Parts: sequence; C-alpha cells; structure tokens
Amino acid sequence: MKYRHLFFDLDHTLWDFETNAKQTLTQLFESNDLQSKGVPDFDQFFERYSYHNHRLWDRYTKGFIKQDELRWKRMWLALLDFKLADEPLARDLGVQFLDLLPTRKTLFPYTVEILQYLQDKNYKMHLVTNGFEKVQYGKIQHAKIDPFFDQVITSEASGSLKPNKEIFDYALSKAGATPEESIMIGDNLDADIQGGINAGLDTIFVNHLNVVPTVQATYVVYHLKELENIF
Repeated sequence: MKYRHLFFDLDHTLWDFETNAKQTLTQLFESNDLQSKGVPDFDQFFERYSYHNHRLWDRYTKGFIKQDELRWKRMWLALLDFKLADEPLARDLGVQFLDLLPTRKTLFPYTVEILQYLQDKNYKMHLVTNGFEKVQYGKIQHAKIDPFFDQVITSEASGSLKPNKEIFDYALSKAGATPEESIMIGDNLDADIQGGINAGLDTIFVNHLNVVPTVQATYVVYHLKELENIF
C-alpha cells in the first residue's frame, strides 16, 4: 500500500451540501413565512442566498471575515436583495439554519460503499474540513458515517483553514501520519487540491461537476466508485 492515511473533505465531496442546504432553506422559508415578508418565492431566495454564501465563504477562507459574520450575513444580504432590512430575522435564520442543516442525511452516491470498501482494506481515514466543528460532527453523526473516520480535523480546532499548510500539518500530526503515506481527497481545487499539494500530499480531485481543472491533481475521479481503481 502506497498510502495508509486518506484525508477526505466532507462538504461537496461526500456530504451533498447543495441538496441538504436546499432542503433546510425550503423549511426555513416556509416556517418563517418569508413570502409574506416580501420574498416572492423560494427559488429566488435560494439563488440569492447561494450567491452570497459562496462569496462570503471565499472571504472567510481567505481570512477577511470571522465565522459569526459569515453565519448571519449570508442571510442578511439575501434578504436585502428583496428590500427586507431585518437584522434580527437574518440572525435568527442563521441560527435556525445551522441547527437544522446537520440533521440532513443526503450523501453522494456510493459514499457509504466506498468508505466501507476502504475500511475493509485497512486504510486509516480522516476528515479535513473548513466547516464549523459542532455542525460538521452533527452531519457525519446523522448521516451515520462517523465510525469510518479516525480523526475529524476542523478549521476551528486547528486554528487554520484550507488551503493553508497549517491545517494539513495539524491533520498529519493528529493522525500520526507523514505526507509520503497520505493523500487528500476533495472537490475544491483551491482548498483541497492546491492546499494538499502545498502540504506535500498527493491529491485526488473528486470532479462531481465535471469542470475543467485549473490545478493538476495526482488523480481525477468523476464518481466515488472510481476510487476503487486507485486503492
């Protein structure tokens, strides 16, 4: 075995963030009766939320904003697009979202099967995620994939964010692993692939969206089952 330690990203790699977030926001849209408050329909709200969430996550990972600001401002900015300047509502939606989101269980196809396959072959598996500690633990527990992972490394615990080298160094230390026997598996070309490369790791780009890579990973797969061809 060339690799002993497999470091996985969670969101958008194993855990279907888009599907789970959309289900959660649908529930919030209805339970908070946002339509009566001036938001015409859910699809428009989801489009604006997604736009602001993506932009703010980028700023968060680059260190320009703090965690709390990300949590509520994605809601605040989405509501503002509908001329709804209600900060208490935005903050409340932010709390409700993070309470409900981790209870969603949709994984990408073949997630459980590939984790079982790798566990049966005695690989040590870990998660390295920029997500919030409590939220990420909730996701893997509700999705019932937590027993597969030896270590769960979050940006909160490590004091760093992917793609910074420090979070990967912290992950290797926690796992008792060396870069030579480790590989990073994720969907984000900057955070997971370039970050892994910077830390001296081989990498696997999980190209669920069939995009043209701008960073050269060691391997590229388009479906999680293809990992069986590598391991």
